[in-house]
Amino acid sequence: MAETSTPLLQVRDLQGYYGESHVLHGMSFDIHPGEVVTLLGRNGAGKTTTMRAIMGLLRKRSGSVSYQGTETIGLAPNYIARLGIAYCPEERGIFSSLNVRENLLLPPVVLPGGLTLDEVHELFPRLEERKYSQGTKLSGGEQQMLAIARILRTGAKLLLLDEPTEGLAPVIVQHIGEIIRTLKKKGFTVLLVEQNFHFASTVADRHYVVEHGRVVDMVPNDKIAENAARLESLLGV
Repeated sequence: MAETSTPLLQVRDLQGYYGESHVLHGMSFDIHPGEVVTLLGRNGAGKTTTMRAIMGLLRKRSGSVSYQGTETIGLAPNYIARLGIAYCPEERGIFSSLNVRENLLLPPVVLPGGLTLDEVHELFPRLEERKYSQGTKLSGGEQQMLAIARILRTGAKLLLLDEPTEGLAPVIVQHIGEIIRTLKKKGFTVLLVEQNFHFASTVADRHYVVEHGRVVDMVPNDKIAENAARLESLLGV
């Protein structure tokens, strides 16, 4: 990661709406190649809406979202995905009618460089063991692993992970952290939505704090300790 490099993703004055409800009020931030960056904030701050807006999943959005120099405002979600951005939503989206292997193979490969099935299984050995199990028969932790694993095959280099540790047992949270650190070493760039900055601090390079649909602070990971009181106040922990 080199902060002097051209940003992989550059968000400027991003406005987002659900119907008539104005949710994003000028989100602006950068992510550089190879970084793990978090959006921290309370429930309702606009973190998930930001991810949905980046993917083009909001009907009404404005501002600028530039990926590798390509402006994506106005592009349909399928075109944005083909640029190399993959989204893992909080609800995971596992198909109950498909087994683990079929869920893994479902998303199309959009760019070269995605992980092979063998590489996916090396990262997630449990998924190979459960490959013929119905997707929704997996535990919550296994479903989260499947949801992340599924997007790694696509060739996307920017991964949007929305609350990947929500509701999971501590041992699974630790494993998810190991996976994110491994993905960083493999050259992936990750935008992570989190409420728990204690977990975020184990994986991320930088943290953007979100309030009322805008970024109100940015804290480098090595400055977490000296900003702990301010973060706890902003996040309500």
